Amino acid sequence: MTPESPLPTSSIPASNVSSVPQRSPLRYPGGKTWLVPHIRTWLGHRPKPAVLYEPFGGGGTVSLTAAAEDLAGISEFWEIDTDVAAFWRAALDHTDELCLKIERFDATIQNIKKLNADSPTHDVDRGFRTLVLNRTRRGGILASGTSFIRAGEDGKGIASRWYPETLISRLRKIADCAKNQKLRFVEGDGMELLMSSSMTNDIAVFVDPPYTAGGKRPGTRLYSHHKINHERLFSILANTNVDFLMTYNTSPDILDLIHRHRFKAVRVDMKNTHHARVEELVVTPGQVFHNS
Repeated sequence: MTPESPLPTSSIPASNVSSVPQRSPLRYPGGKTWLVPHIRTWLGHRPKPAVLYEPFGGGGTVSLTAAAEDLAGISEFWEIDTDVAAFWRAALDHTDELCLKIERFDATIQNIKKLNADSPTHDVDRGFRTLVLNRTRRGGILASGTSFIRAGEDGKGIASRWYPETLISRLRKIADCAKNQKLRFVEGDGMELLMSSSMTNDIAVFVDPPYTAGGKRPGTRLYSHHKINHERLFSILANTNVDFLMTYNTSPDILDLIHRHRFKAVRVDMKNTHHARVEELVVTPGQVFHNS
């Protein structure tokens, strides 16, 4: 592959999200439910890793899937955003308290705006606030200044994505994975994780950085922590023997980095929430998804 040559299309089509179990309570911008069949194939083509690391955790879809489906010994996901981190600590360490708050919450515009104005410090309260805002803001975007849902699903308004029973069910299943030592969460910088001595041959790494290289740079408006050195990220991965799967949007900068480091990449064509065609890249150190 050269920077100018077209990338092959993945041998696995983008998943219809309705056909894949929805495991995360968070509606995360750039969520990776569509990628689950690729994750299963990637982890299935090699011996089961002792640890699956996800340095840019976000909604945690890949880690949650791997833990629930026993695709790795343990799945460990990291997140640097303090509000999102508070949610995951509450979800894993204070499940009963968080579920009770969800059950008792009346999702009116008044209560949601009041919560939005609060600045709680305890993990349960802060994590609950993160969850409510994530489920009631446009697109699940937590970055400051994001507006609330207006019409919502079927015109149901701001609470149209607030499903207490479903959220509680997902949280209980996540807590079970943590109790069974299949899942753990760390608040921290994913780049530091990638440079650590933890990166040994018996692990796998799923890398889904904020999309801020070239093009429309969607990550700059979607995430509070969007600054990342993409060249450094590629260099770190190239200088390890770690088996990784990385996702990116298509841009000349990223295509050049893939070519420079001799990684393999395929296109996955899909539709976004507005039914517009978009293209994602799935990048691996060796050939996994090429048609041949």
